[in-house]
Amino acid sequence: MSVKDQVVAALRTVYDPEMPVNIYELGLIYDASVDDEGRAAIRMTLTAPSCPVAGSLPGEVERAVRAVPGVTDVKLELTFDPPWSKDRMSEAAKLALGIEDVIPIERLRR
Repeated sequence: MSVKDQVVAALRTVYDPEMPVNIYELGLIYDASVDDEGRAAIRMTLTAPSCPVAGSLPGEVERAVRAVPGVTDVKLELTFDPPWSKDRMSEAAKLALGIEDVIPIERLRR
């Protein structure tokens, strides 16, 4: 497994405490990359700028990524552009949270 794959796996262990879904499946991770020297760059958002975990979740993400073997440094960018929406969530996350429109109508008509 590549270092980037391990970083993604680590991100999937971090949960928003208000939702039973990890931040990767929630679509809070906009980009995750690792260069040849092991420097990880994570671009992420929160569900809202006033999110109650705004002060703690980015640090938790950084700790999880730093713990990956081969990661030598982590640069975490917190952004609200574009704003997060439920459209960024995976189908699995939508199912877990009981959000409507998990299966597009077109697929049901077949």
